[in-house]
Amino acid sequence: MLSTKDRAETCKDQIRAFLASNFYMADADALESHTSLLDQGIVDSAGVLEVIGFIEETFGITVEDSELLPENLDSIQGIAQYILRKQN
Repeated sequence: MLSTKDRAETCKDQIRAFLASNFYMADADALESHTSLLDQGIVDSAGVLEVIGFIEETFGITVEDSELLPENLDSIQGIAQYILRKQN
């Protein structure tokens, strides 16, 4: 069984790989996990829907309307923390 820290890192790696394959980023590895995806222009409002679909399909959780908040969906770190909270 993976520790919470290991689960978080694995989750971040999956999110980073998804973003790199679906959105333009000059250097996905250089993207800090706390950087705002919206402010950097990596994800736009339509892209948020793609991110939600990825979360639901990959991690088997449902993103509720009330959870569509920047702290949950605007950075790799925020997305990972949101996923881990929903899985517990």
